[in-house]
Amino acid sequence: MPDHSHTPVPAPVASSDKTNSNVLTLSCPDTTGVVAAVSGFLAAHNCSITEAQHFDDPYTVKSFMRTVFHPDGHGTPSLAELDREFAKTVGARFKMVHRFHDGRRRCRAVLAVSKHGHCLNSMLHRYSTGTLPIEVVAVVSNHQDMRSLTEWHGIPFHYFPVIDGRKADQEKRIIELFEKTEADLLVLARYMQILTADACAYFGGKAINIHHSFLPGFKGAKAYHQAHARGVKLIGATAHYVTTDLDEGPIIEQEVARVDHTMPPEDLVTIGADLESVVLNRAVRWHAERRVFINDVKTVVLR
Repeated sequence: MPDHSHTPVPAPVASSDKTNSNVLTLSCPDTTGVVAAVSGFLAAHNCSITEAQHFDDPYTVKSFMRTVFHPDGHGTPSLAELDREFAKTVGARFKMVHRFHDGRRRCRAVLAVSKHGHCLNSMLHRYSTGTLPIEVVAVVSNHQDMRSLTEWHGIPFHYFPVIDGRKADQEKRIIELFEKTEADLLVLARYMQILTADACAYFGGKAINIHHSFLPGFKGAKAYHQAHARGVKLIGATAHYVTTDLDEGPIIEQEVARVDHTMPPEDLVTIGADLESVVLNRAVRWHAERRVFINDVKTVVLR
């Protein structure tokens, strides 16, 4: 039982944060000269590149790039100025979809949960110790079970019950909270509600879900019991972006563990909970670090 005498301490800045660094992300039709054009533009505007990843997908014929850079002395334009100039020159030339990200601003996340708290607990712990580069601005739930854990961490908890026939009203409250807190990401940390098509459209590319399978094979309640009944040898977890196709959005990360016939369903549940927490934290971290690009029905993760 959480100790309510605990005085929450503001979460420290994650150790991986480089507050003087910014990130440029982009995608465009694959062609020659993309890397040279980007590096040349940044160098010409007094920016020093500290990290760069680039991938050309031969199947979708698209190019993806993530570049971390920082101002190199005086005379570097603001991010807004860089964005405008880049769009007019490099972006227009290569038909890019691009964005400049301020390294001083962490990804602001709303976490949604129902009654299973293992993913939420893991995420709040990592956030509170500064090892997850996000700013948790709120936790929302259709149950009261996770209120004490959330408030122990000093995070606002919002109870939005789902009333029969009025799911759209409940989702509207979540969207209003998302906008009020100026959030960037909705994390479904074992939130056991299926989002409506309207909500999926609103959160397109901005909502990550954790699914209790490394392939979408066992859906619905008691997934690990279903897996046990089928005698599976591997169980796992999948983190993916939310779409209207249930548990089949673009996959960000997966992990598996080997199990055998000696293990009861309860052991699979325990192992699965650990996998879910690890996989969801990885996916959220990579999204927050601007490493994930949606590529049609899949993703490119530049690590």
